[in-house]
Amino acid sequence: MSKNFLTYILYGIIACLVLPGFISCKSVKLSDAEEKQRIGEYYEAAAMYRKLYTKTSPKKRDLRGYIAFRMAECNRMINSTDRALSAYMNALRYDYPDSIIHLRLGQMQQRKGRYGEAIKQYDTYLTYNPSSQQAFNGIEGSQQAPEWRKNPTRYEVRRMDKFNSRRGEFSPMLTGENYDQLYFASSRTKDKDAQLNAVTGQYNNNFYLVKQDEKGNWLAPEELEDEVNTEFDEGTPSFSADGNTMYYTYCSQDETSNRTAEIYISTRSSAKWGKGTRANIVKDSITPLGHPAISPDGKYLYYVSDVVGGFGGKDLYRSRVISGTDFGPMENLGPEINTTGDEMFPYVRDSVTLYFASNGHPGMGGLDLFKATQDSTGHWHVENLGYPINSSSDDFGITFEGKREKGFFSSNRNDARGFDHLYSFEKPTITVHIEGIVNDVDEYPIENATVRIVGKDGLNAKVQTKKDGTYAVELERDIRYVMMASARGFLNQNYELHTSPEEKSETYIVDFFLSPISKPVVIENIFYDFDKASLRPESKKALDEMIKMLNDNPNVTIELGSHTDRKGTDQYNERLAQRRAQSVVDYLIAGGIAPDRLEAKGYGESVPKTINKKLAKQFDFLKEGDVLTEEFILKLTPEQQEIADQINRRTEFKVLRTNYNLF
Repeated sequence: MSKNFLTYILYGIIACLVLPGFISCKSVKLSDAEEKQRIGEYYEAAAMYRKLYTKTSPKKRDLRGYIAFRMAECNRMINSTDRALSAYMNALRYDYPDSIIHLRLGQMQQRKGRYGEAIKQYDTYLTYNPSSQQAFNGIEGSQQAPEWRKNPTRYEVRRMDKFNSRRGEFSPMLTGENYDQLYFASSRTKDKDAQLNAVTGQYNNNFYLVKQDEKGNWLAPEELEDEVNTEFDEGTPSFSADGNTMYYTYCSQDETSNRTAEIYISTRSSAKWGKGTRANIVKDSITPLGHPAISPDGKYLYYVSDVVGGFGGKDLYRSRVISGTDFGPMENLGPEINTTGDEMFPYVRDSVTLYFASNGHPGMGGLDLFKATQDSTGHWHVENLGYPINSSSDDFGITFEGKREKGFFSSNRNDARGFDHLYSFEKPTITVHIEGIVNDVDEYPIENATVRIVGKDGLNAKVQTKKDGTYAVELERDIRYVMMASARGFLNQNYELHTSPEEKSETYIVDFFLSPISKPVVIENIFYDFDKASLRPESKKALDEMIKMLNDNPNVTIELGSHTDRKGTDQYNERLAQRRAQSVVDYLIAGGIAPDRLEAKGYGESVPKTINKKLAKQFDFLKEGDVLTEEFILKLTPEQQEIADQINRRTEFKVLRTNYNLF
């Protein structure tokens, strides 16, 4: 049943608001409907009010308004939102003389997701009751709900059709060492003679259990055949850390008196749950208590009650566990948790983290799920779990798979009958990785190179590249990192990375290209105007990278060598090459590199290029080891000759010393 019989009991007794002159209604059995409502049989009372309403003449406006309002209240209690909304509207049409009708209409419109209409009703109610916190919170929730939907959290929510039935199920609870068992209560039944509950119009709830197979897949639910299940109502289970004690809500039925919810305790022996025993929290058996939640350390039992002296509606309480079925006095959790509305279905995750459902704090409609965190001073900080865990309907009864942001909860969203069903939720883990390859300048992987990563988060990692030169490291969001790749016989290369602050998984790709110490390296993309030594603007990027490389390797001195093609005289080409090499040196000096770390050398055409693997792979008419002499080039086609001359026209650097300023 929706929110279950146990929860409806906690709504307490609704006072009869019979107006003077209505005594004559007794003759049409209005008194029977009122009595049903008084003892909490809202489903039957709503049906009786509906019949009375249709038989009452529209001319009897006061009576019609009274019946419509009482019918609306009963339908609200059993989550029949559409019928409640219609009945409240009829009560308003017949001038029902209580301003609370506007508060109720606002709540029903909010449950339907009609936030604009809800705000209008809340505003009207505030004209009669300017200090109503429920109305203020209703307005705030109605204003925030569209934004929550527009900006959902990262939780992924799925309806668990494998667990659900055509009836209702609610308050799932995970247990077991590996959280591989799920208990919940359901009003489904195979008993053909079962009677509908007068409170909710559903069958009584019993406990069901779902287990995982060896592969971690959930099996079909099975009804417990243990003594803990009775002909009456059981629900909202909570388990001790060892899994051998169950705390739950139990409610027997009496045809002549109010229904009372109580907390019961069952222990497991030989894999069977025994008959429940009443928890001794209060001396009487009239005070309604329900929705127990045992703390992980077993020291406190949290629960719900509408006992006199609270903040209004139902509040969350706790009692210290003394031993067995005995408990200390009731402690109200205070105004940071409890409101003038209803706070229910507590779930204690750890010593400072509490989850609960409430319609008193600003929410999307109906019951929303909230997280409360207690700080070092004992104050609670409450936050709405947002969309999609919350909806405009009732969302409650959450359970987590240990420390993982994963578990189950119950909700009556998208069910026109108001029946509750089970949903799973999971927040995908955010992973931030950096990966790449450490290559030489010819793009061949370097095995056993070292990549060191130092971050503002305290990370100081060293990883060795694999045979294929690859590496991978896990990072954190919104952190600045400095990286350095190094390998024996190669110059170091540094890189800076600031990971994104966004809550999403990211993989950053950073490849390194290390320059060898033992042989010249071509500086790609160095351009000069024809027959001139002045650098063209498009050379700037390559030369700035050269400055960075020298700063990354402060103990290195280098020679900048410029080479020309075979055209022109040797003497002319050497002079042109020298001027071009000096242009590069001048640029580097202007960029902050010490002059005594640089040496310019013009080679002209005297050192033709020897083809390496990279060039051989790039040009199919060349093979590794070919030397681009004039004799070799003249044997090529005109198009191939132009390519070979272009390869010979190059600027290279080679390392002269690696101990600059070390001594």
